[in-house]
Amino acid sequence: MKFATELIHGGAPIDPEHGSLSHPIYLSSTFAQRSMEHFGKYDYSRSGNPTREALEEAVAGLEKGAVGLAFASGMAAISSTLLIFAPGDHLVVCEDVYGGTFRALTTVLKGWGLNATFVDATDTAAIAAAIRPETKALYLETPSNPLIKITDLKKAAVLAKEKGILTIVDNTFMTPYLQRPLDLGCDIVLHSGTKFLNGHSDVLCGFAVAKDPAVGQRIRFIQNAFGAVLGPQDCWLVLRGLKTLKVRMEEHQASAKVIVSWLKEQKEVAKIYYPGLPEHPGYEIHNAQSAGPGAVLSFELSSYEVTRKLLEGVKLSAFAVSLGGVESILSYPAKMSHAAMPPAEREARGIKDTLVRLSVGLEDPQDLIADMESSLR
Repeated sequence: MKFATELIHGGAPIDPEHGSLSHPIYLSSTFAQRSMEHFGKYDYSRSGNPTREALEEAVAGLEKGAVGLAFASGMAAISSTLLIFAPGDHLVVCEDVYGGTFRALTTVLKGWGLNATFVDATDTAAIAAAIRPETKALYLETPSNPLIKITDLKKAAVLAKEKGILTIVDNTFMTPYLQRPLDLGCDIVLHSGTKFLNGHSDVLCGFAVAKDPAVGQRIRFIQNAFGAVLGPQDCWLVLRGLKTLKVRMEEHQASAKVIVSWLKEQKEVAKIYYPGLPEHPGYEIHNAQSAGPGAVLSFELSSYEVTRKLLEGVKLSAFAVSLGGVESILSYPAKMSHAAMPPAEREARGIKDTLVRLSVGLEDPQDLIADMESSLR
């Protein structure tokens, strides 16, 4: 099936018992067993739930993976996946990784014994130089958050396979509609499903999809042991949101291109980070591994005062954390997504106090432009 058809028919087939086109919500926490010798497929909803299973299979199918797992948040998916490693293991991580991931790696997981080296992942040689005998995986984001850096996933995956380690990719910004890391040779894909996959700013959720069934079962064991699972009501909402993923992403992306063109003409805008721009250093690599530039961009403004004026002045774009909803969201990485990163670390990575991130929603782009323009005057 083509992607749009798979969104509708691939993951949640028609209910065979009653013909419901909407997958049933199984709110039961436990399931009766018919005999001592033969337990049914489900026993307790932490271990498995029919509604969650339908969603997990849908997301795994879209990412072309063997095993999909739904979690209570993006960070639950990330942290649970990282727990497949052991104390003393080492990861090589892209340097401008999401702030919550940075926090988990440098505090909780570091205290537990998992070590990480942060590198500029746009440079494959830098990745290679950071790999140690105890390195077990590469952890990548492309485009990265918030500087929209592009990593060559094919080259990274080839390097990882040569070293006998895994490649993990946070694919939140692109979604499987625009980019499928597993098809490029990577091993695990992660999502904050709160963002584009659900798409309506009303569910907190995360996903891990593994290419190898054995790797997927290792993550499933952690999911069951720690229990940070997604509830059936939220699973149903994400199943509903997924059905419009293609049309939403097309509209998000088309509007983002219009807004970027406008931003380029604004004297208050010092720099734009968007992989759809030919001058972006990762433009060619991104085009080779993705089907479009997506709907998230960052830009630097001319001063802190102008930055404050824009963030506090806009009426249509919400000044808020998160991204990927039907409404446009302007975020301030220094105090939002990357507040957990010490100021010196942010500065070293180029995350300035004049940097803002825009997730373009489904409003008319001309209305969004007029709103920002009035705030910049």
